Amino acid sequence: MRIAVIGSGYVGLVSGTCFADFGHNVCCVDQNAEKIALLKQGVMPIYEPGLAELVSSNVTAGRLTFTTELATAVSGADVIFIAVGTPSRRGDGHADLCHVYDATRQIGAAIGTDHKVIVTKSTVPVGTGDEVERILREIRPNGRFSVVSNPEFLREGAAIDDFKRPDRIIIGVEDDAARTVMTEVYRPLFLNQAPVIFMRRRAAELTKYAANAFLATKITFINEIADLCEVIGTDVQEVSRGIGLDNRIGPKFLHAGPGFGGSCFPKDTLALMKTALDYEKPLRIVETVVAVNDQRKRSMARKVVAACGGSVRGRRIAVLGLTFKPNTDDTREAPSLAIIQALLDGGAQISAYDPKGMDHCRDMLPDIEFASNVNECAKDASALVIATEWDAFRALDFANLREIMASPVVIDLRNIYRPDEVRAAGFVYESVGRGEVVDIAMSASSAA
Repeated sequence: MRIAVIGSGYVGLVSGTCFADFGHNVCCVDQNAEKIALLKQGVMPIYEPGLAELVSSNVTAGRLTFTTELATAVSGADVIFIAVGTPSRRGDGHADLCHVYDATRQIGAAIGTDHKVIVTKSTVPVGTGDEVERILREIRPNGRFSVVSNPEFLREGAAIDDFKRPDRIIIGVEDDAARTVMTEVYRPLFLNQAPVIFMRRRAAELTKYAANAFLATKITFINEIADLCEVIGTDVQEVSRGIGLDNRIGPKFLHAGPGFGGSCFPKDTLALMKTALDYEKPLRIVETVVAVNDQRKRSMARKVVAACGGSVRGRRIAVLGLTFKPNTDDTREAPSLAIIQALLDGGAQISAYDPKGMDHCRDMLPDIEFASNVNECAKDASALVIATEWDAFRALDFANLREIMASPVVIDLRNIYRPDEVRAAGFVYESVGRGEVVDIAMSASSAA
C-alpha cells in the first residue's frame, strides 16, 4: 500500500515507521521544515526506545520518506492518515481540532479522482469523522473517498511493541470499500492473529476516549485508596496486589503515585467530560477523576513540605524525574511540574535531574537549577523527591547521598524502595499509601 501520514509527531512518526516496517511505502508529512530536515538526517524529534533504528532501516530500504509537501504525498497515496495534535482548547477544555480540519482541507484540495481512504489517527471527539467527511465533500462534491476512524493505543516508552503486538486494533468504517482497504493495511497483524475489530466510525471515536478515561479512573481510584491506607496504617501495594489478581480488575494501572499526566489522559478525560456535557449526559465519574487528579499533584507537594518539618522556605529540594513516566522525554502535564511549582511557591530552591526530559522544561521552569546527574542534583539538598520511576533511580547510593545531602530525607512518590531499607541507611523516608501499622486494640485501650 502507498500511505501518507500527515503529522510527524509522536503518533504519526511511530505509526508511519511501523507501517513502513510492515512493507508499505510510507511518506510522513509535516509542515515544520526543520523537523523534516532533521528526520532526513536521522535525528529524532522525540525520544522513543528503538525508533531511531527503525526509522533508519526503513529509510535505507526505501520504504520511508519525509516531506513538507502534503499535496505530493496525498496525490500518490492510497491511504491518508491524519495524525496531528489535538490539545485541549484554551478556555473551555474541548479538544482543539483546528489542525485536524486544516489537514482535511489540504487533503481535499490534493486528492484526485482515484478512491482514497482518509483515516483519523488523531484522538478526536465523537462526530469528528462526520465533520471531516462534510469538509471533504464540500471541497470535492464528486470525490471518491471514505473516512475512517482508527484510534491509536500506544504507550510512550513501549510504542513500537504496542503497534506491532497490539491488544486490539479498532477501525471505524462506514462502507465496505474502506473495510477492504484497512484490512490490507493491517494484513501483517491479521497474520499475527492480533484482534482487529471493525465497528461504526462514531463507536471507534468513543472507544478511544472511554478506554483512556477508564484507565485514568483506575489510577485515581488506587490513589484515593492509598490516602486511606496511610491513615489506617496499611500498605497500598498489598491492597493493589490483592485486588489486581482478580481477573475482572487486573493489576495494571493500580500503582499509587502522584497522579496521571502525559499527552493523553489529562486532555482526553477533559475532552470526554466536555463532550458529554454538550450532549447533556454528564459523566460524573470522569468529572471526579479530573478534579481529584488535579488536586493530587498539589497534595504531593504538601507531602514534601510535611516531610521537611512543615516548611521548605529557603531550603534546597532535589527532584529526580521530570517526565510524566520513564522511557520518554514527554513532560506534558507531568506531576513533577505541578509539584515543583508548589514548592517554589513555598519558597524552596529546586534542583532537578531527568535522563531525557530536562530540555523540555528549561523554558517552563526558568527559576530552577538543572543538574547533570543524581549526585549534583542531591548535593546540599534538604530533601530528595523521586517523581518519576526511571531505572536510573532504582539503585541510588544512599551511603553517598547521606554524605552529600544537607538533611537525610527521601520522599519516594513512586514507591520504588522498601521503607525499611532506606531508613536503615539513616534516612527519613516517606512514600505513597504505605502507612505505619496501627495496633487498633492497643490504641483503643490507651484511649480508654
